[in-house]
Amino acid sequence: QVQLVESGGGLVQAGGSLRLSCAASGRTFSSNAMGWFRQAPGKEREFVAVIRWSGGSTYYADSVKGRFTISRDNAKNTVYLQMNSLKPEDTAVYFCAARIRTIAFVNTLQGPGGYDYWGQGTQVTVSS
Repeated sequence: QVQLVESGGGLVQAGGSLRLSCAASGRTFSSNAMGWFRQAPGKEREFVAVIRWSGGSTYYADSVKGRFTISRDNAKNTVYLQMNSLKPEDTAVYFCAARIRTIAFVNTLQGPGGYDYWGQGTQVTVSS
């Protein structure tokens, strides 16, 4: 079993920054990629970014490209999402997810069904 725990959410004004963390643990934790998704009230879960553990290849949703950066610390089994220039429309619960199954390209992991484990989520609220 794999456990994912997100942290770092909160309330921030538009234009501000937050850094989310996702700590992974569990028996012989080993995943091929980690992703971030978000879900606003009444909306479907939306892809934000993904990173491959080996090599660090990344892919971003167009809505966050240039503002958000995904990174990982392999030694700590932790993935980060640095969010800059935040907008009110970024308000959502942010989830991290782990892909255990093998992958070819990270840009194929834009759907929730491509992931095997999920965290409980952390709330991000951006005020205007």
